[in-house]
Amino acid sequence: MLIEAGQLALTFAFALSLLLSVLPLYGSYRNNQPMLLLAKPLALAMFFCSLLAMLALIYAFRVSDFSVINVAQNSSSVLPWYYQITASFGSHEGSMLLWVLMLAGWTALVAVFSKALPLLLQGRILGILGLISAGFIAFSLFMSNPFERSLPFIPVEGRDLNPLLQDFGMILHPPTLYMGYVGFAVAFAFAIAALMGGRFDSVWARWVRPWALAAWLFLTLGIMLGSWWAYNELGWGGWWFWDPVENASFMPWLAGTALIHSLAVTEKRGTFKSWTVLLALSAFALSLVGAFLVRSGVLVSVHSFTTDPGRGMYLLVFLLLVIGGSLLLYGRRMSSVRSQARYQLFSREMLLWGNNIFLLTACFIVFLGTLFPLFHKELGLGSVSIGEPFFNQMFYYLTIPFALMLGLGPWVRWKQQTVAPLLSPLALVAVAALVIALGVMATMQSVQANLALLGLLLGAWVGMSALAEVMQRARQFGSVTQGLVKLNASHYGMTLAHIGFAVLVIGVAMTKTYTEERDVRMQVGDSAEVSGYQFTLTEVYELNGPNYSGEAAELDVRKDGNYVTHLHAEKRFYRIQRTIMTESAVHARLSRDLYVSLGEQLPGDAWALRIQVKPFVRWIWLGGLLMSLGALVSLADKRYRRKVTAKAGVSEREAHA
Repeated sequence: MLIEAGQLALTFAFALSLLLSVLPLYGSYRNNQPMLLLAKPLALAMFFCSLLAMLALIYAFRVSDFSVINVAQNSSSVLPWYYQITASFGSHEGSMLLWVLMLAGWTALVAVFSKALPLLLQGRILGILGLISAGFIAFSLFMSNPFERSLPFIPVEGRDLNPLLQDFGMILHPPTLYMGYVGFAVAFAFAIAALMGGRFDSVWARWVRPWALAAWLFLTLGIMLGSWWAYNELGWGGWWFWDPVENASFMPWLAGTALIHSLAVTEKRGTFKSWTVLLALSAFALSLVGAFLVRSGVLVSVHSFTTDPGRGMYLLVFLLLVIGGSLLLYGRRMSSVRSQARYQLFSREMLLWGNNIFLLTACFIVFLGTLFPLFHKELGLGSVSIGEPFFNQMFYYLTIPFALMLGLGPWVRWKQQTVAPLLSPLALVAVAALVIALGVMATMQSVQANLALLGLLLGAWVGMSALAEVMQRARQFGSVTQGLVKLNASHYGMTLAHIGFAVLVIGVAMTKTYTEERDVRMQVGDSAEVSGYQFTLTEVYELNGPNYSGEAAELDVRKDGNYVTHLHAEKRFYRIQRTIMTESAVHARLSRDLYVSLGEQLPGDAWALRIQVKPFVRWIWLGGLLMSLGALVSLADKRYRRKVTAKAGVSEREAHA
């Protein structure tokens, strides 16, 4: 009965999305206030119905209702309860319902927290979000129904959840990633609504920026959680594989990063308007590209959900309609969003423009490297592979100037900056960065590692520059203590995000350079030495989990004769899906990880093990966490909660309607 209730709730959500997409937009066209006032209750009702549908699906998984095809194909009665909940959005159908719920949630949040917006602008934004919701709910309802029954043949047992997804990281990774993907729909809706009204200014940018920051925050967390999951679950010891679907999440992140920087210029100086609007459209368009790549089957990946050409064609048509329609409107209204402000070559505006250029160049490289092999094959030119060496090499070239500009940017004034006042403080920052880099290198095994030295220099430059700039800014208020109190939350958020980027760069460079790895053959009692650590295999025994069996290996680790830790590595055989998975053993410290994967059993009661020592790998995820925290701090800025009287995104006649 609850399954039918979920189906009915999803149907109601679709009907409400259609009403939301029609009534407010028609009301804005006819200047009909009652129709505009319907937008908020419709948005809240759509979210409520979407939530009921998701809860009904979770219930079906929790009670193992195998009459539902989705449950039978992606769960089992022996699956732990927390993985049964994960399975509800671990399938193609469930993930699309989660996407619908996230989109409805963002729409409801806009409806609740948009009291300061002019009624016409609010109606247009909610109407556009309703249109997007209608497209995705229709896909979930008619092309990918999560509640479809398997009657009259009901299986006795389900096929179980994909073992790759039976990990704690996958409980958190999809919801946070989808929140980021879908969150850019809000910035997209703001941009389209303002294009319809034909007016942009700094107030419009102030309204958009917190929504863009929130979406970027969730997308950053989602990507970091996915990286952490891959590192722990796949057994390779890598944190980023340049997998096509990983790239699909990275592209909107790059465009979103450019967007929040461009919004800062529009908010502060009233410039970059046309560029900001285009970035708002692009960030969500790339999110849709990611959805298409994951669910169309055009690219092969461990992250892919389906190879159904019908679903892929629907998403492709929807993608083309959204992108084509938005670009057509942008082309028609572009002349109304041109900026008139002037600024010199050496100014914060130019540095942020350069920042955007490097970010979008990186985005284009990822797009090209991901899709070029597909186009090459479809044109009959044969198969071609673009892998890690290409991406790494290109990003080395881009990261150097980007990091130099990132360290310099906060010091430079808006409109025009003279060089002389910056020479002394920036020289001190550069010297401090060099001392830190050389000091760290002196503690490592090799001081000739150019990549590590470069990463340390760039990371220390960005981090020290951010901290020094805060102190310099605080001194302008008289005392440093008083100045630190008076600096706004956005400034601290920017500083934290820049420090996070610095930490991430250092982590990447040091991990790439100093990771030491050995594949060894060991019997119980044997030892192997890696990077000064002695790993001793003490025991191997059989496992018997709720839906798997396998073997576990116990290892003791010592360094210089002193006990360090005990490691537990597993090799699991999932009985229902008949799949073998590795559960790596990780001993984590801020300065390094000890990483062991259990491989195949070898003749003579021996086992294959992969042992890795990975310096500074935790800094990669720490950097992502700090960047996310920076966005969260920026969202606390009082000016985003302050009611403004200026009218943005609508004409003066509309503002007073």
